[in-house]
Amino acid sequence: MPDHTSPEHAPAPDPVHHQGERPEGTVVFDVEDLAVYYGDFRAVRDVRIQVRQHEVTAFIGPSGCGKTTVLRCFNRMNDLIDIARVEGRLTYHGVDLYDAKVNPVEVRRRIGMVFQKPNPFPKSIYDNVAYGPRTAGLAKKGSALDDIVEQSLRRAALWDEVKDRLKASGLGLSGGQQQRLCIARALATDPEVILMDEPCSALDPIATGRIEDLMEEIKEQYTIIIVTHNMQQAARVSDRCAFFTTEVNEHSDTRTGLLVEYDATETMFSNPSDERTENYVTGRFG
Repeated sequence: MPDHTSPEHAPAPDPVHHQGERPEGTVVFDVEDLAVYYGDFRAVRDVRIQVRQHEVTAFIGPSGCGKTTVLRCFNRMNDLIDIARVEGRLTYHGVDLYDAKVNPVEVRRRIGMVFQKPNPFPKSIYDNVAYGPRTAGLAKKGSALDDIVEQSLRRAALWDEVKDRLKASGLGLSGGQQQRLCIARALATDPEVILMDEPCSALDPIATGRIEDLMEEIKEQYTIIIVTHNMQQAARVSDRCAFFTTEVNEHSDTRTGLLVEYDATETMFSNPSDERTENYVTGRFG
């Protein structure tokens, strides 16, 4: 976020906060007219949503509609793609995430990400979780780092399963355990927001249930945005849903993703305002 080490950056507000300092329902992200391009190709257009604190927001829609592309905008992961550019406005507690003064590394510390396929580092379970705090300077070693590792593993509902083998490789865990280890790794840098890109797509039903239960538990401390193709999962875990679809571009065979509807999950699944949403959530297409 803004670099407060230099005076010229001082006017930008610091959006860091902890549980209890803001009331429920606070808008964390405000997105207006967001569009994402890869070179000349417009991948997504006209995204307007508000993501609220301590809620799970689900992005749903058919493959290729831009759900993951939009998700990656929230912690500036698209910056890592040379030909990608983002237009429109995306604010985090009122701070423009794409302002030149904002440090994308700090953005990714405060807004963590869990990917579709579990990707533990080829390190011990302990070092997987300790990596972020060490790198960010939150704790280098000793009891302070031990406490962060334990707390993060507890929040990820993994501590009881691994507390006696913290020096063992994270790669030796089951798929579901590896994904919870990745969640613990994301939590260890003390973020406010967790982005999850289809975190259960490679997991069996039991492991999926553990991750879903975990999301319900940790949303009291975090704000969560999840991309999922699983309509039942979206209905079970999310408070709000954003439905995306695609449109065929004139004069080409390409498709652009667009946001169709964004509302409370119960409304989206029982009484959506757009016929395209109803067709998708009822399985008529997708």
